[in-house]
Amino acid sequence: MPKILATTLMLVPAILAASHPDQDARIAAAARNSYNFRVHLKGDAIKVASRSGAVTLTGTVANEFHRSLAEETVKDLPGVVSVDNLLVLKAEASGTAPDLWLATKVRTALRYHRSLDEPAVSVSAHEGVVTLSGQVASAARKDLAQDIASNVEGVKEVKNALRIGAPGAKTLAEKIDDASVTAQVKAVLLAHRGTRGLATHVKTDRGVVTLGGEARTPAEKTLAERITSDVKGVRRVKNQMTVAP
Repeated sequence: MPKILATTLMLVPAILAASHPDQDARIAAAARNSYNFRVHLKGDAIKVASRSGAVTLTGTVANEFHRSLAEETVKDLPGVVSVDNLLVLKAEASGTAPDLWLATKVRTALRYHRSLDEPAVSVSAHEGVVTLSGQVASAARKDLAQDIASNVEGVKEVKNALRIGAPGAKTLAEKIDDASVTAQVKAVLLAHRGTRGLATHVKTDRGVVTLGGEARTPAEKTLAERITSDVKGVRRVKNQMTVAP
């Protein structure tokens, strides 16, 4: 009996260890198949490695938005216990010109918003001055584009040359997973100067986003909700943020 017990005890670690590769493979696959990795991060060279739920991200991404988006997407996947984000920005790795990098950052920020991810919107930058050109469907969208671009780190001025015209053809809507929605909301709030400093907690359940944490003023709480409500995949926002006394 003691010999059988000893043999069994020796096999337990091996059995547990054998279960990790399957779980790690599922985590890596879930990351690659998430909406954010397939759509927003498809042009980046990201490698996802998991060991017992501890995920390491390596490779290069277009900008800090994508770096944050990749990390936040993986954090919310089942089985993930930690994320070590070793992603490097392409601009740092290749010496990309600052103006090109800034234009990419603004273009990325606009893409997170359902009403501004339009092929007709172009972004260029010169010495910190960003020019928006092309066409949007309404004056409200033109103003929103101005607000988002103005609040991207490094932007000194925005020249808004967007025209207002009829909306283009709609593409078939794609269901966005909750982990991707949560990551997009976090990235958008972090990117905006008005909400960057807030300790906002974000949870998503079937497209319904719940915001928690503390805002410094009622205006900041309202701004966080307004920005969140326009993120792709968000069906509704429950704003449970408190306002500091």
